[in-house]
Amino acid sequence: MRRNRYKALVDSLTVEIRAGKLPPGTRLPTHRHLAAKEGIALVTASRIYAELAAKGLVSGETGRGTFVRELVLSAGHGIDQQATAPEMLDLSFNYPALPEQTELLRAALRRIASSGDLEALLRYQPHAGRSHEREIIARHVASRGLPATADQVLIVNGAQHGLASVIMAMLAPGDVVAVDSLTYSGFKALAEMQRLELLPIPFTDEGPDLNELDALCLKRKVRAVYVMPTLHNPLGWVMSLEQRRELTLIAHRHQLLIIEDASYAFLVDNAPAPVAALAPESTIYVSGFSKSMATGLRVGYVVAPVRWVPSIERAIRTTTWNTPSLMTAIACEWIEDGTVVRMEVEKRKDARVRQALVRKILDGLVLSSHPASYFVWIHLPLEVRADQVVAQLFAANIAVSSAEPFATSKHVPHAIRLALGSVALDQLEQALQRVASAIYDFSCGVVSSH
Repeated sequence: MRRNRYKALVDSLTVEIRAGKLPPGTRLPTHRHLAAKEGIALVTASRIYAELAAKGLVSGETGRGTFVRELVLSAGHGIDQQATAPEMLDLSFNYPALPEQTELLRAALRRIASSGDLEALLRYQPHAGRSHEREIIARHVASRGLPATADQVLIVNGAQHGLASVIMAMLAPGDVVAVDSLTYSGFKALAEMQRLELLPIPFTDEGPDLNELDALCLKRKVRAVYVMPTLHNPLGWVMSLEQRRELTLIAHRHQLLIIEDASYAFLVDNAPAPVAALAPESTIYVSGFSKSMATGLRVGYVVAPVRWVPSIERAIRTTTWNTPSLMTAIACEWIEDGTVVRMEVEKRKDARVRQALVRKILDGLVLSSHPASYFVWIHLPLEVRADQVVAQLFAANIAVSSAEPFATSKHVPHAIRLALGSVALDQLEQALQRVASAIYDFSCGVVSSH
């Protein structure tokens, strides 16, 4: 009978929410009040709200209560799927591009068509990439402060595929991985698919709290730690050399695998040495050219200790067999002729212009970002709920992300993340003004919060 009562309440609340009888933003009774009202145990009330949350119908906010969610949006609040409407200004994904990139691609295709062994590009490639291309990428990463040889390099279909290959090769379902309590949403998705347990690391303004990481490793058997030391996504920090050294000491002490994600590292001038350069025996370095060159050229790379290369190579063979040879050829040509360096310089300049625009238009809000990054984290006032801001902007054809896709702890901050690199500057200015207006309206009570 108790079970039937529990299910009946879950079903009843589900129907009311989906029918709009409990509109988005409605604050539901506290667990204690629900228990008293319905004559059920407190633990049963908690289970009811937990099931509604699992369905994506409500969200619990520490210190504020449980609220009905905006169902117009996907559960990822704009991060799970790219905005497809032609009029949508997409500030949820970054795909920065320069005006000259189309002509660069056209010229590269002409050169490849008129020279070289075209027939070789039509055949299967070695799983980790052709040896001369691995050598080119090894020289490229060495110029960024990470000494590497071709036999340590594996070419993959973008950094996301690199992360997936590393997880498949190095980790097993049930393994515990320490991650920042706000981290890259794509890694969260991979961890869920591989059934990894993510252990959140608290952070400071400068980076992960390494004392807390050490303490977590004393309490739990942590297998690996996932970090973005150079330009963290979404918060934009760059870990100092001292922090990186401390991280490697902790990894050595607890025998941790370090997975270093450097997807946005190209935006930072004079960054400290990669963690992989400080602890080459225990670190796997993952990056790519999607952001620095073009998102459509799905070419990335993994740099790993030689003893782990065969396992990662098997994961590549299992998932994609090899990278598309034409795209890899273009990427390697652009590395060698200096195009990559030129594009990186221009994109650093572009990112700085966009960040300056953010600081001007969102003046007065609490922001976290790097001056040369393509994203900004907006800490919302306490009276403003992220899902309502996201919903209002979505209705105005502006896609942004809430904090939820990035959060690995139970506490989801009142914040939104804006990706700055996917729209023209004039469009970005318009979108930022709408963002500022939406936050202001909610903070002043101009928009009803039900």
